[in-house]
Amino acid sequence: MDKGFLPLTPANWDDLVELFGEHGAYGGCWCMFWRQTRQEFNQNCGEHNKQALKALVDHGVIPGILAYQDGKVVGWVSIAPREDFSSLERSRTLKRIDDQPVWSIVCFYAPKVQRGNMMATLIDYAVTYARENGAKIIEAYPSTSNAHVQSAELYMGRLSTFLVAGFEEQAPAGSKVVVRKYL
Repeated sequence: MDKGFLPLTPANWDDLVELFGEHGAYGGCWCMFWRQTRQEFNQNCGEHNKQALKALVDHGVIPGILAYQDGKVVGWVSIAPREDFSSLERSRTLKRIDDQPVWSIVCFYAPKVQRGNMMATLIDYAVTYARENGAKIIEAYPSTSNAHVQSAELYMGRLSTFLVAGFEEQAPAGSKVVVRKYL
């Protein structure tokens, strides 16, 4: 049976570990980049970030969604209320564009064999999850580059994929753009 997507909880923590691998996605990030100060992140890269994320999950925080296909975990998207991402809240480049409450999509991960259309699927899952949990606005910060870049540089997504998913450009933000989907 295809699980589709599931929020990350203690019950499926091992699926995330399987997906991210021994070292954690993107060289030990464990999806903590936007949850810590830069100094904390750099000091904690690897096992400490893994344990920090596990502690959040064990305390009932849902930091994102796992995607499944044919019973196997195939993707990850980090989505939560923007306030959960303290570093994002402090960002000068990705600063808030207004005072409306938003949920933020800050990270994607899929193994090389699953990339391609996986990002669009993960966006759909994230939107569904956020809607079911009361979100009225979903925000993301994709890259505006159309050039071929390393996958790690696209961890926040590609603008074109968000536009196809019904997001609208709101404000430029360096090499990224703030996009929103109003539910």
